[in-house]
Amino acid sequence: MTQIPAAPATVPAAGAPTAPTAHAGTPALATTVTGSGPGILLAHGAGGSIEGNYGPLVPALADGHTVVAPDYPGSGATPRSSGPLTLDGLADALVESATAAGVETFTLVGFSLGTAVSVRAAARHPERVRGLVLTAGLARPDHRTRTSLTLWQDFLACEDFEGFARFIALAGFGEDFLNALPDEVFESLLTDIAAGVPAGAAEQAALVAEVDTTADLAGISAPTLIIAPTQDTLVSPANSRFLADGIPGAAYAEIATGHVAMAERPAEWQALVADFLAKHSL
Repeated sequence: MTQIPAAPATVPAAGAPTAPTAHAGTPALATTVTGSGPGILLAHGAGGSIEGNYGPLVPALADGHTVVAPDYPGSGATPRSSGPLTLDGLADALVESATAAGVETFTLVGFSLGTAVSVRAAARHPERVRGLVLTAGLARPDHRTRTSLTLWQDFLACEDFEGFARFIALAGFGEDFLNALPDEVFESLLTDIAAGVPAGAAEQAALVAEVDTTADLAGISAPTLIIAPTQDTLVSPANSRFLADGIPGAAYAEIATGHVAMAERPAEWQALVADFLAKHSL
């Protein structure tokens, strides 16, 4: 883990993919552009994708906005990176995807790893960023998150995708949500997770383990909303409070979900984002 002038004529029609974009030192990101109006640039989580993290929410976000939705290397239609991912490279590639779509300024909407990517993008390209929405975020991983990432990579290294799916279900969803699922829906969820592991999931998890945007926080000047899932066991909500304390003037909201807040309470998450965008005319 939402019209002013119409988007430029160079922006593809709603839902249209753009060619992968790249420049020196950054990976190429396959990108979909939807809607028209002020820009929203999405940054998904590690082991996720635009479709997996934001898919059902894009139409609502695109109601009055141009939503630029790039997939990281190894997710969606983007091929895996030939080398290790870097936070600077991914942040630059994210911004380049907006440039290629003809969107010069935008609100960054980042989830999990995408919060660190968004903060670094705002630090490196402040003239492009009008606002930030950061859900289930972190500046740097704590011991609990690092331990979870080690388990994540161990499951993938031995190609135990069923075990990985069970780990993701435990770490990614809140107790209330998970226990309310009917047995057949729960089993289907595990099957879908195991079958849908992105090719770049391990590289993306490795990047989470080394991110540190602590030094960037005080320099963020764009309006910022921090959304903390209170039942998150993968990235503790204490990490969101750290972001809120570190970014000047940041607004802070809580949502009673596990890590993937947008999946558990999509309407509540959408309302928080829409209210923030409206308040700041973004």
